[in-house]
Order: sequence, then structure tokens, then C-alpha cells
Amino acid sequence: MRLPVLLIVFLFVFSFLIDLYIAADCGGIWKKKGRKIYWITALVCYAVLIVAISLPRRDASSAISPVMWLLFTYISIYFGKLFYLLCSLVGRLVRTLFKIKSRLYPFRLVGIVFGAIFIGVIWVGAAYTGHHIVVHRQDIFSQRLPEEFNGFTIVQISDLHVGTWGDDTRFVQKLVDTVNNLHPDIIVFTGDVVNRQTNEIFPFIEVLSHLKAREGVYSILGNHDYGDYVNWPDSQARKENNRLLESIEKGMGWNLMNNETKILHKGNDSILLIGVENWGEPPFPIYGDLNKALPVYSDSLPHQNDNNFKILLSHNPEHWNREVSKNTNIDLTLSGHTHAWQILLKIGDWRWSPSKYRYEQWGGLYERENNNGETTSLYVNIGAGEVGMPARLLSAFPEVTAITLRRE
Repeated sequence: MRLPVLLIVFLFVFSFLIDLYIAADCGGIWKKKGRKIYWITALVCYAVLIVAISLPRRDASSAISPVMWLLFTYISIYFGKLFYLLCSLVGRLVRTLFKIKSRLYPFRLVGIVFGAIFIGVIWVGAAYTGHHIVVHRQDIFSQRLPEEFNGFTIVQISDLHVGTWGDDTRFVQKLVDTVNNLHPDIIVFTGDVVNRQTNEIFPFIEVLSHLKAREGVYSILGNHDYGDYVNWPDSQARKENNRLLESIEKGMGWNLMNNETKILHKGNDSILLIGVENWGEPPFPIYGDLNKALPVYSDSLPHQNDNNFKILLSHNPEHWNREVSKNTNIDLTLSGHTHAWQILLKIGDWRWSPSKYRYEQWGGLYERENNNGETTSLYVNIGAGEVGMPARLLSAFPEVTAITLRRE
């Protein structure tokens, strides 16, 4: 998808004004040769931005990774410059307000340090954070959980976006090994295995087929799995792309659940595992149909508000927020989708991510009471892969969630 014209104009004006200020601010320090070198590097950055904008984003025959890396490089440089600009402006403001005649060197130095730290953080996010898998362990308690399922283990992974890795399978192999070493009862994948189209998964089929759990691997589709980010020659091509992905997931030994319910048995007890297609938000369509997967009517056996312990796989946590938590007594919903926008700051138990301004539930465990006063829970996995930005910043490590069900 091409960037809107206004955004393109803004980026160029934004870049040029930053460079103009820095060149003027440092004009008395640099020699003529230094100014020349600065503007040459600035022109190179403009060229990077032009190439990134010009490359096709919705062409099925083109890769999206070059666009991601070019934009990432541009953003890292110009936001680093922005830190310098802000510190310099603060210095000028302080000097004007307090009528200080000292030079701006201290503020310039702070700006250089902050800018360098910012650039370092985001490139560490590309080189290290995005490759460092973290296992989060979470207990879920319920009085409705059958005795035989006390201690039942679920490993959740989400949002692989394997197209970002090209044909390099090392990270995905590491993820598969991490999951298998947990020896779970079941593995669930909550959507977005690709970025735009099915052929991205070809190099990873063998690796992903090695995921093993005692009771099987279950998966659902995410918004990126439907081919909605590509301009197809016709609707038939898109349908073939989607059918191929479903066939591949089943061929890998995954149980793909498209608005379906599976009864899991253990001894004489059972629980329900429900999987719905993507519950999209505008402009994307809603493919998920909980009523199709599990009837809402009380005369059905089972149904959405029966006494069975129920687990729902739904890619978008907004589904739980707007419908599931209000109208059903589904005990646990597992979602992904948000990535925590691949930016997460953690200090002790305090967490912050810019995704909180878009999603009420963006990462971790959430609980609330439904319309009947029963507790329903949601766990949002912040994903393992990357899309848009080929990095994960600060504490937004690729997540593997190890969930243990406990009878209260």
C-alpha cells in the first residue's frame, strides 16, 4: 500500500527542516567541508526515503522486507536528529528566559548523546531484541475446570510473520525448539503466519511441521493470512492463495480451526476448544463467526453459556473486548494481533506500550465479569515476528506463552 501523498510531503518537509536547523545551529562549528559532507549524507537519506516510498507494497511479486528496512533506516536517523534538535531548542529557550550568555555546547552534547542512544536502542532492537525469545508463564484458575485437566498445559505462539525473515529459518527453528522443550499438552497458534501471501511460508514448512504436543497443534487465521494486503489480478487468485495456506497448515500437522469447536478429552472429562477466523475491524471484513463455531442457544449441547470449561482462539483481542466478554461465559480467550506495536517499556510491574492508545487489551492477562457476573479471561500474546518495523524495542521480546490450567 503506497503512503498517502500528504504523509510523503510531511516526511520530506520534516526531514528538510531538521537538516536546515542542524546545519544552521552548527554552522559556526563546522568548516565548509563539514557542511558539505552533512548535506551529502542528508541527500542520501532523502534518496533512501524516495526508494522506500517508490517500491511497490501491494504487488504480489515483490518482497516487503526491503521497504521495511529502508523506512526503518530513515526513521532511526531522523528521529536521532530530532533528539538533537529538541535539546538545542531547549538550550536556546533556557538561555533566552534566564538571559544566560553561555554557549550551547552542553545542550548540543546532551542532544548528541540522546540521539545516539535512540539510534542505538532501535538498532539493538533489530539485531538482538527481535531474536531473543522469552517464555512467559501464566496460570489460569477456574472452578469449572474438570479435575482431569488440572495442570493441563497450553503453549501459545502468535504472529510469526515469516515473510519478514525471507528464507532464513534460524529464528523460527529456535522458536520451534523453545516450544517443544516445554513439552505442552497442546500448542495453539493464534494467527498471522505470513505478512501478505502464502508463498512466504514455503521455506518454513519443514521447520514448523516439527511443532509437537501430546494433544496436537491447533491454529487460526489472522488478518494478514487472507491476502488482503496484496492487489491480486482477480478474486480467484486470492481464493487460491488462501486455500493453499489452509492446505499447508493442515499438511504441517496443524489443526486449522475456521469457526469450529473441538472437544478435548482427558480421562472421563472434557473441555471445549473453539477457533474462529479473524474478527476484523474496519476496513477489514469480519470472517470470525462465534455463533457458527459454537451456537448461542441454550437448547444446543454444548453452547456458548453452558457449564463446560471453554477456550477460544480469536486473533484480535477486540473480539473479546466487544463481544465475547459481554455475551458469553467462555473461560479463556487467547489472542495476538497487537505485537504491543513492537515497543514495550517495563520497570518492575509497570508496563507501557504505545499500543495501549489503540487497544484496551494489548498484552498479557485481562479479566472481567460478563453480563451474568461470571469471570472471563483474555491473554494477549505480543507475538514472535515483526511487521512494518523489522525490530522489537526495549522489552518487546518475541513471546512464547506457557499457560497452565488450574482447578480453583
